[in-house]
Amino acid sequence: MFQASARSVEYSDPWSIPLTERLKIMGRSERKVAYYYEAPNNSTFRYRAYNMTQVLNSAPDRDISAGYFFASDMYRVNEVADLADVLVICRSGYNSDVNRLIGAFRVRKKRVLFDVDDLVFDTDHIHLIINTLNQDFKNSEIWDYWFAYVGRMGQTMRMCDGAITTNQFLAARIAEYAGFPVGVVPNFINREQLNISNEIYSNKKSSNFSRNGKVSLGYFSGSPSHQLDYEILVSALEDVLINNPSVDLTVVGYIDVGSELKKFGQRITYKPFHDYVNLQRLIGSVEFNLMPLQRNMFTNCKSDLKYFEAAIVGTVSIASPSETYSEAIRDGSNGYISYAHQWSSVINNAVDNMDKYSLIAENARADAFSKYAWFNQKDIIVESLGF
Repeated sequence: MFQASARSVEYSDPWSIPLTERLKIMGRSERKVAYYYEAPNNSTFRYRAYNMTQVLNSAPDRDISAGYFFASDMYRVNEVADLADVLVICRSGYNSDVNRLIGAFRVRKKRVLFDVDDLVFDTDHIHLIINTLNQDFKNSEIWDYWFAYVGRMGQTMRMCDGAITTNQFLAARIAEYAGFPVGVVPNFINREQLNISNEIYSNKKSSNFSRNGKVSLGYFSGSPSHQLDYEILVSALEDVLINNPSVDLTVVGYIDVGSELKKFGQRITYKPFHDYVNLQRLIGSVEFNLMPLQRNMFTNCKSDLKYFEAAIVGTVSIASPSETYSEAIRDGSNGYISYAHQWSSVINNAVDNMDKYSLIAENARADAFSKYAWFNQKDIIVESLGF
């Protein structure tokens, strides 16, 4: 395992800026974009609103500016609609606030776009969603929740003029459903993530990726809904740990590691869910980032963020061949691809060929830096907005 610094990063909430200041920033350029999300969080809001405004407001020529606002800011909706040229509604289900917001832009004849990062707008796919997330088919409340959630999301989407999403596969699904133009802006690494990732990678590079005699595998989960994905790995992990005494496993998040692996005792390390900056340190402390996914239309719509958040700190990923992972990873060059029946052999092969590790890690880092760093995203964001 790589020796990452034990200290935690303390940082102020980057999206706690008062609305008046956010409006001032948004209004400083000729082209102005407003991003709406119901409330700030470290997932969809960060990737699809906060990161976008960071890029647009950092453009050296200041020819475009942006601001984000929330449901709690709706009392000033007319100010936002007067100021902005384009509204982007990020993954928000229909309600009276959304209706009022869209109406405020419509009456001013301004464009409204819908940004979504998952296949959660078409009720035809609810059965697939429930199955993939391992939820109880016999619980009527589960069905009520998902039909309400997805149905409201689809209604908001259809009230818009176009959409923005994270990858071409999901874009095609949106176009089929809504019948309007869809732009693609991938998820990417923001300034804070990149700063800490540069530090982590620099330390690893300067030590020539030296290790402490162990090879650490890592599984990083943001929610319990990934339990079925993780279970793809369990038998392979048992085999690898039995046959490779130098290998250990770090599990971060909400996943039950499984009774089969508990016998390995201290070779299994559990960590709670971390904020997105400190998560980079944990990812950087392992050699291999494991990314199993069930293969279906829902998972094919997922973005490749788990790949690039590992790659940017020089950690090598082993991934299922989803649409986005297969496009991002060149097997054996900047990571590894594993079909469901191959996990044991692919992990063992990667561990047995650690002499190739530094090259693969460096390739992954170079790929992530060139494609997913925040300062490389302005043109594709502006194009998606229709300016």
